[in-house]
Amino acid sequence: MSFPDRPIAQLLGSNGPVHAVTYSAGSGTYILTGSSDRSIRLYNPQPAIGTAGTAAKTKDHGFVTKAGHSRATIPQGRLIQTYAEHGYEILSLACAADNARFVSSGGDRTIFLWDVTTAQTLRRFGGGHAAGVSGRVNCVSFAGEGDSLVVSGGFDTIVRVWDTRSGGQGAGAKPIQTFSDARDAITAIVVRGPEILVASVDGRVRTYDVRTGRLTTDVISGTAGVTSLSLTRDGRSVLIGALDSRLRLLDRENGTCLRTYSSQEREGDTKRPVWRNEELRVQSLLGGRERFVVAGDEMMGSSNTKADTEPPASSQGSTPDGRVWAWDLLTGREVATVTVPWGPPGAATSSRSIGRDGREKERRNVTSCLAWQDGGWGDHFCVGGTSGVVTVFGPR
Repeated sequence: MSFPDRPIAQLLGSNGPVHAVTYSAGSGTYILTGSSDRSIRLYNPQPAIGTAGTAAKTKDHGFVTKAGHSRATIPQGRLIQTYAEHGYEILSLACAADNARFVSSGGDRTIFLWDVTTAQTLRRFGGGHAAGVSGRVNCVSFAGEGDSLVVSGGFDTIVRVWDTRSGGQGAGAKPIQTFSDARDAITAIVVRGPEILVASVDGRVRTYDVRTGRLTTDVISGTAGVTSLSLTRDGRSVLIGALDSRLRLLDRENGTCLRTYSSQEREGDTKRPVWRNEELRVQSLLGGRERFVVAGDEMMGSSNTKADTEPPASSQGSTPDGRVWAWDLLTGREVATVTVPWGPPGAATSSRSIGRDGREKERRNVTSCLAWQDGGWGDHFCVGGTSGVVTVFGPR
């Protein structure tokens, strides 16, 4: 299986950066996106009949793929529904297994449980100090039998478990369980049966077994925060992203690091990171039926463009396009670097952003959120970021 680097659709409509994307559960192809414009959008990435454009052509250069997306038309997916109740940016989304409900969280310290069809909220949790939530909620996940529970974590360092069947709403609702062991913000949560895996900026991954009451702590980095978790389907290993420009595959049974994934370029006698994740919460995941390790890119410096085998026509460092990186899970070898276009032709220059100093800001598509169809076992994946456009990729 080759890495699916062909752009097959773009999802438009957001008025700000996209912070969260997720596929419908199972083998479904519908996509939910959460944006800084406070809205959640549901898309069918398949273009309407007669509206599909011509997918971008790509060229392979060894193990690095450089796609000339800006010179081709990418079909636009269809917006199905918009969900608007949040008061601040959306930071996390999760679909229930029956695809009838989803849960969202964001900067307003509130967790919303939604009915997909009616676009109405069924439950609201948090939302103020009365419920104990004192900061933005970075991550949410379903848990329990029939997805009857929701687990949340965020800036206030506390993991909370909410009962979706309770009658409480908003600030009046109380979590049925809390975990307060983290010493810094919670950035990612993964639930598997009775286990809750929690990533924190304090450099730890904590696993709570709610059935036995056992807590297991893995120290990932003493100085760099952990920002991303992706669990293998058998539950034996977990992919961990941290703010030291490294991804790690950890054996959950004994805590051994099985493989490290990074990208470096030689400059004389030293090596400088090319793929970079040092400041922002950039997501990583397992895809291609667990053949690939995939990550976004915070694009913090123009030197990142040196990884491209064919630099864009514009000057180096000025292109607004983002990128997605992929490594072979078993060997750790870099297998693809895929360009993520800012948007349709002309979108990159259609508006200007002015900084406090009065100068125009350099536009970069920081690719911070990813999702792979069917939990990493499907044929497609999507990526969102600061451009506000979500790009869907599939096989050639």
